[in-house]
Amino acid sequence: MPVQASQGNQTGQTGSRASQGRGVGLGLALGSAIAFGGSGVAAKPLIEAGLDPLHVVWLRVAGAALVMLPVAWRHRALVLRRPALLLGFGLLAVAGVQACYFAAISRIPVGVALLVEYLAPALVLGWVRFVQRRPVTRAAAVGVVLAVGGLACVVEVWAGLSFDAVGLLLALGAACCQVGYFVLSDQGSDAGDEAPDPLGVIAYGLLIGAAVLTVVARPWGMDWSVLAGSADMDGSAVPAWALIGWIVLVATVIAYVTGVLSVRRLSPQVAGVVACLEAVIATVLAWVMLGEHLSAPQIIGGAVVLAGAFIAQSSTPAKPRPEPAAGGVPDSETQLSSTSSAT
Repeated sequence: MPVQASQGNQTGQTGSRASQGRGVGLGLALGSAIAFGGSGVAAKPLIEAGLDPLHVVWLRVAGAALVMLPVAWRHRALVLRRPALLLGFGLLAVAGVQACYFAAISRIPVGVALLVEYLAPALVLGWVRFVQRRPVTRAAAVGVVLAVGGLACVVEVWAGLSFDAVGLLLALGAACCQVGYFVLSDQGSDAGDEAPDPLGVIAYGLLIGAAVLTVVARPWGMDWSVLAGSADMDGSAVPAWALIGWIVLVATVIAYVTGVLSVRRLSPQVAGVVACLEAVIATVLAWVMLGEHLSAPQIIGGAVVLAGAFIAQSSTPAKPRPEPAAGGVPDSETQLSSTSSAT
């Protein structure tokens, strides 16, 4: 009896720690969605003031790379230890998402491009189930369906459909790159002390992304005088440097740091669905700060996205099935873990 009581206490403590870690992960995921969602509100006045969209993206990534440069130096050993991870994160999670999305919206409506990009959570589920061969919970799958349906209402996809094969392929490319962001963010999460430091991965990802975007955006042709002036935000003049500072520090550095940490604590599929809140947050912020009013379908769609995110986060992250204990017979704790993962 005392042994059973001790095991019960240990199980309770483990469950409590897991619940606390999950709560922190959800908080980080929500913070990341808010930070990413605020990028458009700051970027649009700069674009209307005369900056090319790609130049705004370059300023965003290059500025964040400079801020994270001391972190990159501190974790310089990662260059030799995990070069493929750093290159993949920079090309996909940073440069790929930005370049494909902005190229897509030059050919198809913004709402359509955004909806296609946020098919990423569904693609993440496919990656986890068919590539990693890990079980996927029903709650996560239902959450994805609701979130994508809600996003269709938030972005009002019916407002301007125009079939452009290249534009749709570019938007799908942005979705695939976003899958890379979630999958690569999860790399090494189960390696304990040997896991690559997430801050180091983000720092080098931003450096690589900035280098790639420099070639794509060609900032030497940018109108730098815009940065010395002000931009109009719903009738109020805001210094351009303040908007750039927000995009760099909040919408990029803080957004990526909290986003990667949330994936490490949750799972790519759950964090991906919660990230769909970014579109809702971006729409609400545009309503409040830019005077872009929400329609009834958008409000309903936002509620559906929230429901999808809530349902998805209620599921436990799917982990690989554990190996049997010595002698080929799993112990009671392993059996309990396996049963939990399969439900």
